[in-house]
Amino acid sequence: MANRGPSYGLSREVQEKIEQKYDADLENKLVDWIILQCAEDIEHPLPGRAHFQKWLMDGTVLCKLINSLYPPGQEPIPKISESKMAFKQMEQISQFLKAAEIYGVRTTDIFQTVDLWEGKDMAAVQRTLMALGSVAVTKDDGCYRGEPSWFHRKAQQNRRGFSEEQLRQGQNVIGLQMGSNKGASQAGMTGYGMPRQIM
Repeated sequence: MANRGPSYGLSREVQEKIEQKYDADLENKLVDWIILQCAEDIEHPLPGRAHFQKWLMDGTVLCKLINSLYPPGQEPIPKISESKMAFKQMEQISQFLKAAEIYGVRTTDIFQTVDLWEGKDMAAVQRTLMALGSVAVTKDDGCYRGEPSWFHRKAQQNRRGFSEEQLRQGQNVIGLQMGSNKGASQAGMTGYGMPRQIM
């Protein structure tokens, strides 16, 4: 971790707001899912943000998680290192993030490596894992292990096809967003440029 002193003023307020977004109940659900999904002998971390961060920080659990969402032989991260070197651990986190994006997690849902490594925004880490679980449930390819109700199913594409005739008819309709001219008339209007008649 980087050697940073305590933050004060606005920096401290911003950090406190970020820390308030962290959900301890969600942490328990994510830990249970990761252990069940990986189907390996992964030890359960102690409860709390710091323990959750330490558990995920080396990247091995994350890499095992993303590999378990693929059929055997198609894993995106072929070699998972157990190295204690900071560079290797951060590289594994980056590999997980890249694989999660390829898997279908939106870029806006993906955390930055330093959010996990330095513990700056563990709520963002939770959001990424929730998005990954949602994509896995939505794919429904048989690789997801766990309760389907743990994650929300993502909406599927619903394309609509219109014929040329329907498209042509739609060009003649004035949408209600543009307003309506019903009841509008020029009755009582005086000529432009004339002074107002007060009686």
